[in-house]
Amino acid sequence: MAQAGNKRTKIRKGDQVIVITGRDKGKRGRVLEVKPAEGKIKVEGAGMIKRHQRANTANNRGGGIIEREAFVNISNVALLDPGTGKPTRVRYEVGKDGEKTRVAAGSGQVIEGKR
Repeated sequence: MAQAGNKRTKIRKGDQVIVITGRDKGKRGRVLEVKPAEGKIKVEGAGMIKRHQRANTANNRGGGIIEREAFVNISNVALLDPGTGKPTRVRYEVGKDGEKTRVAAGSGQVIEGKR
């Protein structure tokens, strides 16, 4: 059970990541959603699950078996280095103006992302 409070993560929505362990090992995808307090992340095309969905005519939604992404543990993915395309850790650098930027630990390249 996750504790109350703010947990921080170095991976953000929209980042390119690679799954480093589990049944989807080696898959690359974009981060769709992050839940830092729970330590979970949703990656495009990884952790696919099937859900049986009842038809709902009010929402104009058909029924059947739908396939969608499930949350995976954030420790099971690694950020992709924008320069080399390999998994990397992330560090922060603070500029002279006080701006904090994410930097790939391997190559030293700045990782662009929405703030």
